[in-house]
Amino acid sequence: MFRRLLDRAPSGYRPGGTLEHVRRNLGLEALGGAFTTADGLRVEVAERVESQWLMHLVMTEFSVRAPASQQSALSLEMRHIGAWRRTGVACARVRGESGWAQRARQALEQDAALRAALMPLDFKRLRLQAQGGQWCVTLEHMGASEVVNRVPAFRRYIRLDERQRPLLLAALTHLHRCVSTL
Repeated sequence: MFRRLLDRAPSGYRPGGTLEHVRRNLGLEALGGAFTTADGLRVEVAERVESQWLMHLVMTEFSVRAPASQQSALSLEMRHIGAWRRTGVACARVRGESGWAQRARQALEQDAALRAALMPLDFKRLRLQAQGGQWCVTLEHMGASEVVNRVPAFRRYIRLDERQRPLLLAALTHLHRCVSTL
């Protein structure tokens, strides 16, 4: 019974509501869970709900897929580094073969175009997972999310602003290019 309570959507959650805001932010006619960029890259979009006491957050995850050169599993995470100011981007292996992870890490950290797109981008999570010959790169932006509080009652969408939109699309394009060569 307790498990069913944890699996339940939080009170006030509107499935697809945040995605509708994202669709408007990106200037798309329709979203439907995915869109294609001007250069032909297919980007999947999904909501991720995180419940907290008397509130919940609805984050948007942007994902791209690419072929992987190996069949083995590898999971990496990227993040900004620097205590007070961003000084770079670091990549860490979560699981998988260390030799492949080291090569992937070096390629991702040393790509100048990728670094230029990621440094000013306000992202919360960036996961790169290879399994069964395919990469899945998932980026969760700080914007394109919604905060819903029950006491006091309010709902606020944190928009994906006009400065972050091109950076997000550029980062996804560069990430797709990088992992396709690994």
